[in-house]
Amino acid sequence: MKDIQNQEDLYLLVDAFYQNLFADERISYIFTDVVKIKLEEHLPILVTFWSQVILGTGGYTNNLTQIHLDVNAKSYLSPELFKIWLYHFYEAVDAHFKGDKAEQIKTQALSLATILQIKIAQQKDN
Repeated sequence: MKDIQNQEDLYLLVDAFYQNLFADERISYIFTDVVKIKLEEHLPILVTFWSQVILGTGGYTNNLTQIHLDVNAKSYLSPELFKIWLYHFYEAVDAHFKGDKAEQIKTQALSLATILQIKIAQQKDN
């Protein structure tokens, strides 16, 4: 099994990941009812984000934290939802890739989930 090498690999990963999320009724409502994302529009944005994080390509300019705080204002993004999100992310990575970049992207996903949960808790306390 190969490591993550380019944006095509990231597209495969993100697409597989979102298929898992949409199939899991414990979390799918966030994407179908709360945010109502159009996957064909959302995937390139996610690929750009992960490409910047893992491959150093740049190009992602959105405020990721604010986006998630806005979603949280509509529907609470609980620690359980982040666990489900991470489970599916790790599963998608492990099903398709093995290597340093694959491990790096899982570590980055955990860091991201942790930071977002802290920001959501801080928002709740204010």
